[in-house]
Amino acid sequence: MRRVVSISLLTLTLGIAASPACTWWDEGHMQIAYLAYKRLSDPVRDKADSLLKLNKDYAKWTAGATDDKTAKMYAFVHAATWADDIKTKEYGYTRDAVTSPTAGQNVGYSDHNQHAYWHFKDIDFTPDGTPLPAADRVDFVTQLKLMTTALPASSGASDDVRSYDLVWILHLVGDAHQPLHAAARYTLQIPDGDAGGNAESVIPANGSNMALHAYWDAIFGGYSSPYGAIFDADDKDGLSSVGVSPAEAQIADPAIWAQEGADLAKQYAYASPISTGKNPVLLTRDYETSVKNVARARAALAAARLANLIETALK
Repeated sequence: MRRVVSISLLTLTLGIAASPACTWWDEGHMQIAYLAYKRLSDPVRDKADSLLKLNKDYAKWTAGATDDKTAKMYAFVHAATWADDIKTKEYGYTRDAVTSPTAGQNVGYSDHNQHAYWHFKDIDFTPDGTPLPAADRVDFVTQLKLMTTALPASSGASDDVRSYDLVWILHLVGDAHQPLHAAARYTLQIPDGDAGGNAESVIPANGSNMALHAYWDAIFGGYSSPYGAIFDADDKDGLSSVGVSPAEAQIADPAIWAQEGADLAKQYAYASPISTGKNPVLLTRDYETSVKNVARARAALAAARLANLIETALK
């Protein structure tokens, strides 16, 4: 149970404390959704849009669109942030626990729980023999499997549930490809676990002091609009320029995605100079370069897998 710290681009720049939020931040999630959208067939885009219209935020998602085609794209792109948006006071959703009897439910928009534990899958590890806890019974793997099964029209699920599931899927596939959403490290200095890098502090080149997890979340920037995320993704050096292995893109099991992320976290996120304690460490150029390369590769792969999931479910 964890994931309480993230950071926006403003926080990165100013080095001030962040309020609770999550993963890749707006820019990352929206860029992933945009790249996925570009891969979808027109009939599937239309079916997705019909489902997204059932969300009360649809008008907000499409603000600024100049035509119907752009509105559909903006809705798909912006919907990828909804699972984080519902953690804000504006929505009044309950901050529930993974131990709740309703933790693994899939009942549609009548569910006003935040389900923060859906955003990660802790594959716990220890480099020094520190005892590990029992795994949580609900995580992004269990929920992605449940929602992917319900998404096709043939599933028998109501359109309300299918819409809710699509919005969550747009977000959770992105979460599932952030390495620190798939791993938690237990050490003698952090015996209760680091909550996916939230306990360790790092100092990147800009001189700010932040959680390791927040550093990874903010790789693609902070708050954004669909227009801004699309513009950044399509930049000549943006996420659109990152190649993806067709064979890797076809892997559809979120449990495999989680294991990939945990392996990458061990190899890159927790690599030197990251401490096994809570003391802040100055990041090296090599570390920051590796992180950016891994994050870009994972985000591009997430987009390809998201597109394949939705195309298969809604074709």
